[in-house]
Amino acid sequence: MDPRLEVQEFLTALRGRITPERAGVTLYGGESRVPGLRREEVAQLTGVSTAYYTRMERGDLRGVSESVLYALVRALHLDEAETTHLIDLAHAAGPTRAPRKKPVTRVSPRIGQLLDTMRDVPALAFDRLGDPVASNALGRALFPELFPEHGAPLNHYRYLFLDPRSQKFHSDWDASARGAVSSLRLLAGHDLEDRALAALVGDLATRSEQFRTWWGGHTVRTHTSGTKQIHPSALAPLRGAAATFPQEEETAFAPPR
Repeated sequence: MDPRLEVQEFLTALRGRITPERAGVTLYGGESRVPGLRREEVAQLTGVSTAYYTRMERGDLRGVSESVLYALVRALHLDEAETTHLIDLAHAAGPTRAPRKKPVTRVSPRIGQLLDTMRDVPALAFDRLGDPVASNALGRALFPELFPEHGAPLNHYRYLFLDPRSQKFHSDWDASARGAVSSLRLLAGHDLEDRALAALVGDLATRSEQFRTWWGGHTVRTHTSGTKQIHPSALAPLRGAAATFPQEEETAFAPPR
């Protein structure tokens, strides 16, 4: 992913969504407007020159101080996730670093013990790219399509966007899918040189028009908690598993190659 393009598209999207009224910009009668704020208005609210802000929005955040970045946060009314993403993008604009090899995700003994004790609720653990790395019996029963009987577990993001069954499984598929895109976008800001993540995003953007559209919106979200709605028919195998395998221990999966 191109850091300059990421910055350009992100700041342009943020500037276009905020209204002058919300930003506290004075409007004069008969003034012709485009949606959102003008660059010079964002520059004024941030306390920098129009030329300086224009350079920022064109993707050049090199040397931009934290005070200016947080002034921009206030000017555009960014939330916590958007602020984190902006700071991450600014850090990525620094000196080029050699790509780092991501460590293989393994289930820690503590997570294994936790899943082992959760015998009456579905429990799953995923790595940063959405590959299941551990589960208990009820978790596999609730998401049977992620765990084919004769095959490796499926990647959650690929299942969500590339498998038509996911739209029947999730009662509110749009909300689940949009949240997944926003979480991936935030993750991408942490390390724009993450090749595995770039490959996943490229595959999803190539094969799913909805993913491609939402990814281009540059919406970011911190996923800490939430509620997912699933179709009632998905509960049938869950009830069967609860009655048949109440004492089955958690299963850890080999990391995908």
